[in-house]
Amino acid sequence: MHLFFTPDLQPNDASYTLSEEESKHCARVLRLAQGDAVTLVDGRGGLFEAEIAEANPKKTKISILQSHPEYQKRGYRIHVAVAPTKNMDRMEWFVEKAVEMGIDEITFLHCARSERKNLNLERIEKIAVSAMKQSVKAYLPTLHPLTRYADFLQQPATGQRFIAHLVEGQERHSLAKSISGEDTYTILIGPEGDFSPEEVTQALQAGYKPVTLGQSRLRTETAALAACHTIHVLLDV
Repeated sequence: MHLFFTPDLQPNDASYTLSEEESKHCARVLRLAQGDAVTLVDGRGGLFEAEIAEANPKKTKISILQSHPEYQKRGYRIHVAVAPTKNMDRMEWFVEKAVEMGIDEITFLHCARSERKNLNLERIEKIAVSAMKQSVKAYLPTLHPLTRYADFLQQPATGQRFIAHLVEGQERHSLAKSISGEDTYTILIGPEGDFSPEEVTQALQAGYKPVTLGQSRLRTETAALAACHTIHVLLDV
C-alpha cells in the first residue's frame, strides 16, 4: 500500500494534487505511474482509495475512487501531557510509537525540574506524519508547543484526568484500575527528575487523580507510552 498525506483534501473532492514533497516521493522515489493505486489520509479521520491520474515529480494528480470518513475512529480519546527529555531522540521515539499506537493529543510541558526549555515542533510534526502513514492511521494527533505546567492545569479539561508521579507519601492507584469506559483521558507525565511535590499538589487541586504505572521506575518516554498503551489494552475490546 502506497499512502500519502493530504491535509487539505475535502471529503467530496473527486481529484487532488499532491504537494511537491509527496509528488516527488510518489513519482521519483516510488516510481509510480498513471493508473497505480494509492491511499490518501487527511489526518482528520478521512482515508481515501484513489489512483494516479498523472504522475509528475512536482504535481502528481490523483483521482479519488472511494472515501472512508472517520476511518477506525475510537470511542475514546487519549491526551498525554509530558515534559520533554533532555535527549530529544527519546521524546521523538515516544511521539513516533504513540502515533503508531493511536493518540489524539500531545502537550509538551515545562515543569519545575525540566531540563529542556525548547523543542523543534516542526520536526516533531514530520515524525508524527511519517508514523501516521507507516501505521495506516487516518488521524494525526494535535501537537501543542511547550506549555508552562501551571498554565496547562488552568486550561479547561473534560473527561478523566490523571497524574503519574513517584513522590513519596502520596496515595496512588493503578492507572489500569482507574480507567472506566470510553471517555477522554488526560495523563500528566513528569520530567526525568519527576514532578515536584508542589506540582503534584497543584494537579490534585485541579482535579487530577494520582496514579501509578506499575512497580518499575520508568523513563519519561517509557512512562508516557505505557500510559497510552494501558488505555488501549483496556478499551480496545
